[in-house]
Amino acid sequence: MSKPILAITLGDPAGVGPEVTAKAFPHEVGLGRSIPLVVGDARVMSDAASRWAPEWSVAAIETPEEAATSGARSGERVIPVIDLHNCDPARVKIGEVDPYTGNAAYEYVVKAAHLAMDGRVDAIVTAPLNKEAMRLAGHMYDGHTGLLGSLTGARKYFMVLGSEALRVIHVSTHVSLEEAVRRVKADRILDTIRAGNEHLKQMGFERPRIAVAGLNPHAGDGGQFGVEEAREVAPAVESARSEGIDVTGPISPDTVFRQAHAGRYDIVVALYHDQGHIPIKLVAFDEGVNVTVGLPIIRTSVDHGTGFDIAGQGVASEVNMISALDYAYRMVTGDRREGSA
Repeated sequence: MSKPILAITLGDPAGVGPEVTAKAFPHEVGLGRSIPLVVGDARVMSDAASRWAPEWSVAAIETPEEAATSGARSGERVIPVIDLHNCDPARVKIGEVDPYTGNAAYEYVVKAAHLAMDGRVDAIVTAPLNKEAMRLAGHMYDGHTGLLGSLTGARKYFMVLGSEALRVIHVSTHVSLEEAVRRVKADRILDTIRAGNEHLKQMGFERPRIAVAGLNPHAGDGGQFGVEEAREVAPAVESARSEGIDVTGPISPDTVFRQAHAGRYDIVVALYHDQGHIPIKLVAFDEGVNVTVGLPIIRTSVDHGTGFDIAGQGVASEVNMISALDYAYRMVTGDRREGSA
């Protein structure tokens, strides 16, 4: 197959997005397996490259097809940027929440999403945006996930946090704990199991092994500590099994992630945000990748924020961006091997 085109959105220019992009881009090009490009402002990217990838130059392009000849194949050290020309570096307030840069970040995502929906790029990899800055700019979304769901018209989409050490998929994410408990319903859990199963098949797993966490201590312990496991979780698991999915649960949440980390399961269905985020950030803080599944496009992201406290200082790590690019490549190709070319 031809090399997949991976579109990196620059994120909020006031944060660490330009830095981690500039640092990670040469690594992905060096693997020789994909054609990466940036969706952003060429002026911002040029500033970032001059500071953190000084041997690389930036070329403003208009179409993804131009990226194949603007450095990736020619051997030149060039970062091709689909240039929206929407963010004057002189107006960027590094490390501050600002609707000017929030709007720029929003527009990068919109452009990349349309390119992916039109089949002109194979995946998008998002650098971090700031939710408050985006909302101050008039774009009322809870972040990338809600924005991409709206742009693509997806009705059901789910957050996966993925790494070689552990993978989790969430029944709910950015809601209060009280609301998260209300959302523990059999139909939603079944949809999440199906989404996790399909995601791992896309990643090259022939028969994914899925575990579903319980909600209550010791998964309710036979109803002593709660009834959600018996009323909602177990019926969802049985329905999934009847469809031929290899799924087990509910399993006590204080042991299920340890079992998955040890290799017994390929992914864990977490019933709310922190139940899934805490273990993945414990064992794979730098390597964990945020993936939105259920969209008609492939989207991965760094699993960190805009880092306003360290922006512009040159200390932001590119490891997570490298992992997000690798995960996107493997989703496109179905190659399970980490870092494979």
